[in-house]
Amino acid sequence: QLQLVESGGGLVQPGESLILSCVLASGFALDYYTIAWFRQAPGKEREGVSCITNRGRTSHGDSVKGRFTISRNNDDNTVYLQMNSLKPEDTAVYFCAAKPSSYACSVDEQYDDWGQGTQVTVSS
Repeated sequence: QLQLVESGGGLVQPGESLILSCVLASGFALDYYTIAWFRQAPGKEREGVSCITNRGRTSHGDSVKGRFTISRNNDDNTVYLQMNSLKPEDTAVYFCAAKPSSYACSVDEQYDDWGQGTQVTVSS
C-alpha cells in the first residue's frame, strides 16, 4: 500500500493563492502512478479536483478549471496543486490519491491509495 502525505493547507482570504503538496513515501517511484486531488467539504460528497498522469497529462474538474493547476516532480516524488483565486466554496479537506498510471486520467476513476488530507479554509 502506498503512503501519501499531503501538506500546505491553511486559512486564506478570498482571492488569495495556496499550493498543496502530495509526497509519495520513499520506496515507491512516483513515475509509475497517476495522482489525483479530491476534496470534501462538511456535509457534501467528495469531489474530484484534478489529476495528472506519469507523463504529465492532466484533467480538472469544472469548478476549478482556469484557477487550479496540477504539476508533478518525479525526482522529488511530489505532486503539487497550485490554487489561485480561491473562493469560500473551495473550503474543504483536500486529499491526494494514487492509481497505476495510464495514458490519460480522470477524477471519475477509481483510485487505490489515499492520503490523510489537509484542510483548506477560504474566509475573510
